[in-house]
Amino acid sequence: MPGETSEDAVLGGRLVLRQPLRGHRFGHDAILLAAAVPAQAGEQAVELGAGVGAAGLALARRVDGLGLTLVEIDPVLAALAQENAVRNGLAPRARAVCLDVAAPAAAFVAAGLAPESADHVLMNPPFNAPENQSPDRGRRLARTASRETPAVWLRTVAWLLRPTGVVTLIWRADGLADVLAALAAEFGAVSILPIHPKPGVTAIRVLVRAGKSRGGPLSLLPSFVLADDDGKPSAAAEAVLRNGAAVPFLKNES
Repeated sequence: MPGETSEDAVLGGRLVLRQPLRGHRFGHDAILLAAAVPAQAGEQAVELGAGVGAAGLALARRVDGLGLTLVEIDPVLAALAQENAVRNGLAPRARAVCLDVAAPAAAFVAAGLAPESADHVLMNPPFNAPENQSPDRGRRLARTASRETPAVWLRTVAWLLRPTGVVTLIWRADGLADVLAALAAEFGAVSILPIHPKPGVTAIRVLVRAGKSRGGPLSLLPSFVLADDDGKPSAAAEAVLRNGAAVPFLKNES
């Protein structure tokens, strides 16, 4: 059972999520990730490492008729994710399962996830180096990674996605090389959107989108800036984080 929890509103109150007061708590990364997924009604999405479901449920709130499975290794967080799906009126089209991303295929099938069954996979994998581990167990589990983490997670993504499927992920900007190396084996048409905290400051995150078995050049897109020099949220950030807008990856997206 979870310990103390809080109820926190996102998307301008369109989504209210219960999460632990201590340990790993969702932030802007989850909402940015959700906003970058080009999902449509009638499709199936899977979020890997879902925590309490912030990214996946934000996506389901934006895209009516989307089917969603939230995959989370921590049973307490998985239970909260399922509760959050129910409390926000997103069940039964959104459900949570307790499962390790690195589990064998048979475990995914037993959880109702068949090979090549997803149109979209979204993920915010652990990305802190082991030497930067948090003393809190929940934060360690959610945030600590090795250089092999992207490859391990993307093998599962490739197994889950349909041949025309798309993966969308958020990662540390300084770890982009590891992500690109892991994508090279089975993905193509990679698009990269740098996320900057304010103008003139080095990117801290990258949003990355790629197609399974899809050719095409790598695209480095115009930066997404979270705030102005005075710390006031940018109009683009306000539209995404508060109003639930999508992050445009291509010129013809809105």
